[in-house]
Amino acid sequence: MSRQTVKQAVSFFFPQENIGDVIADVEPLGGGIINDTWRIRLQSGNRYILQRLNPLVFPDPSAVQENLRKVTEHLHTQLPKLSHLYNRNIKLFHPIANREGAISYQCNGTFWRMLTSIDHTCSLQTISCPRQAEEIGATLGLFHQLLASLPSASLTDPLPDFHNTPGSLQQYDQVLKTSRVPQAIDCQNIIDQRRGDVFFLENARKQGTVRQQIIHADPKVANFLFSTDAKRVISLIDLDTVKPGLLLYDIGDCLRSCCNPLGEEVKNPDDIIFQADLFTAAMHGYLTTAADLLTVEDRRLLVDSVWLISFELGLRFYSDYLSKNCYFKVEYPEQNLFRARIQFALARSIERQYEQLCRIIS
Repeated sequence: MSRQTVKQAVSFFFPQENIGDVIADVEPLGGGIINDTWRIRLQSGNRYILQRLNPLVFPDPSAVQENLRKVTEHLHTQLPKLSHLYNRNIKLFHPIANREGAISYQCNGTFWRMLTSIDHTCSLQTISCPRQAEEIGATLGLFHQLLASLPSASLTDPLPDFHNTPGSLQQYDQVLKTSRVPQAIDCQNIIDQRRGDVFFLENARKQGTVRQQIIHADPKVANFLFSTDAKRVISLIDLDTVKPGLLLYDIGDCLRSCCNPLGEEVKNPDDIIFQADLFTAAMHGYLTTAADLLTVEDRRLLVDSVWLISFELGLRFYSDYLSKNCYFKVEYPEQNLFRARIQFALARSIERQYEQLCRIIS
């Protein structure tokens, strides 16, 4: 992306005669595997986050932006009421609107947005201690409490079936028939061996026994901003995927990321361990802020849901590898295959500790 294009996007939100006199610094922010992101510093000293939405991932970016507007307005309204109640001092970004009130800049078929920057924070790819896990769990619980009063019907689903493991399995089967990419027997074996185990959460959804509300849908470790000393969570970011869904999808996704201290780029997938002490701490944090949201069936299926999300993400990574990496960004052709093996290894680690993890929840 050229610097000139970035300047044009900035000028949409901060119109000046000469935008070059306003921008002091443009810093690309890597790490994300979907959108393109920059940190913008103006000569005034103010800093903002500029993002270009990935049109291949979000077919209806206007819906994503409208969801963002509604959710951030609701969060900012509810936060003063609940943060004190749960003793959680967190900050939330909000989208920047231009003089006409628009929060989206459209250029050559792509959507851009400007967000306020949450300064004096750091983003972690992995965590290293139970204290950090408890912070993440408590923040996710507060986030769920904040969104519990927002009607699900008020949002558009930006990615239908984004978390629907049977749907991901069906997509995989379709891709497998036409893929010309070398297949990985180890991935295919674990998928085939466990394909009958992926329906329980969608069945519970149909039966109405698990809680449905607005969820984040991508609460991985990297989307929690920590204080600069990495001891306290300051914010939860990346709200593109916010949608109506099951709490268990969010909790499961958070835990599969939080409880894997080696991260998703480890050299040997066999080294991956789902760490029970981080699981204990994260769930303790979550229950301090959101225990009342969970149904009896939510609690019963919680460990199974962590396994399911790990398996689902492995399935999605492997499907994207077979599709020549059209969804997740990669630095080399086999990276999504590598990511899939990491998630499948994590799922196997959960299987080995299943009874212990269920006792922790009990």
